[in-house]
Amino acid sequence: MATLIDLSMPVHEAMQYYPGTIQPRIELVESTFESAKRIGTDKMGFPDLFAHNKCTFSEHCGTHIDARSHGGQNDSPSEAIPIEKCHGPGLRLDLRHLKPGEPIKIADLEAAISKESYELKGGEIVLLWTGASDYNDEPRYLTEHPGMIGESAEWLIDRGVQVMGIDAPGFDLPIEEMMDRKDPWPCHRLFQKREYWHIENLDNLGGIPRAHGFTVSVLPLKWVGATGTHIRAVAIID
Repeated sequence: MATLIDLSMPVHEAMQYYPGTIQPRIELVESTFESAKRIGTDKMGFPDLFAHNKCTFSEHCGTHIDARSHGGQNDSPSEAIPIEKCHGPGLRLDLRHLKPGEPIKIADLEAAISKESYELKGGEIVLLWTGASDYNDEPRYLTEHPGMIGESAEWLIDRGVQVMGIDAPGFDLPIEEMMDRKDPWPCHRLFQKREYWHIENLDNLGGIPRAHGFTVSVLPLKWVGATGTHIRAVAIID
């Protein structure tokens, strides 16, 4: 029997959310007693029926995959994310030695892959383990993490990796560091010219017992016209 390891960040009203997005809200619309009264089942001896909530949140809160339209490739919204690319062999790269604000360079990726005695074959879903998710319930989560740069993402794409994710609030560097480099959101801009997708806000990457030899499922929701969708990311250990 397979073991499922949850790699998803909890979504709740007090969670940390990326600057510019909205605070998540989960509000009761109708209680079990209110629905019974509205429908009339309370008079039939069924005083409570069903409850339902209204959920208001950004496409880009919690664990989610970005559509290419998020970076300007407007003919490739969320429903165009190919689900066959979102289920496949996983490769976790340990980058926890990098400090907050440091770029993940090609040499860092090469060293992390070499450390695992692994050779990229193409088709892997690469999980970048920075350790930032250890404090994803604290404000510093939004500003204290390493991040990818354009040439590093392209290096993985050139080797057949089309889906990659990170356990940080953004796939790129924190905002201040990007502005200092005068290179804003290079991995998001990359959507305009390369066919790839990235995942943000992964969690519990340390719960995967090995760096490879497992399957990852990061299936997108079938939202139409969105620039990203929430996912339930899991590692599957046979």
